[in-house]
Amino acid sequence: MENMTNMVPKTVVITGANRGIGLAMVAIYALQGYNVIALCRQSSTKLAALSHDNIEVVEGVDVATDAGIDIMVSAMNGRTVDILINNAGILRDENLQNLNLQTIEQQFQVNAMAPLRVCHALLTYLTSGSKIALITSRMGSIADNGSGGRYGYRMSKAALNAAGMSLAKDLADDNIAVGIYHPGYVQTGMVNFNGDITSDVAASRIVKLIGELTLAESGVFKHSNGQILPW
Repeated sequence: MENMTNMVPKTVVITGANRGIGLAMVAIYALQGYNVIALCRQSSTKLAALSHDNIEVVEGVDVATDAGIDIMVSAMNGRTVDILINNAGILRDENLQNLNLQTIEQQFQVNAMAPLRVCHALLTYLTSGSKIALITSRMGSIADNGSGGRYGYRMSKAALNAAGMSLAKDLADDNIAVGIYHPGYVQTGMVNFNGDITSDVAASRIVKLIGELTLAESGVFKHSNGQILPW
């Protein structure tokens, strides 16, 4: 795991940074000495309470909208992005008897389209050695689907995984590695805090995986515990 104490500070950009895993990663990277650009639609009391000079909170960033992407790009001010973490996501619930196409489309926009929009918009800010992380879910695994349902979430995360593999292939010649990570069953508001690990644990695991990420493992779908997951 890198530490910036005796190095020129690097910059990490995190979407969905106001709560849960995103918030926990902001705190970890700030303590490691990174310059952290914390992107969110609206800040939170906990994010505002992080008293580190190297945290820059940028509000109004709805990554599923053109306006949000424009705010994000303006906040870069020409800085190189060393680590880009696409963490923002939403979970809705549909089943075959209650098929809500609107919420399915909404999840596609936020969970699958938005990370690709973010990567495309920040492409010129990435450089050789930069890393991209996609926070996905094992619910996007087709082979691992043992219970059905959750159509929008499963489909959008499967689409995100496919995008991650294409990004890994397309960015390999630029020496940019892409990590595709399932954080685990995490105690966040998304699952009414019913998970089996905390946001801090999930975040620390993911930060470690990102630190270890190389081109050799670019495009690999991993659990935060290091297990390789099936597509």
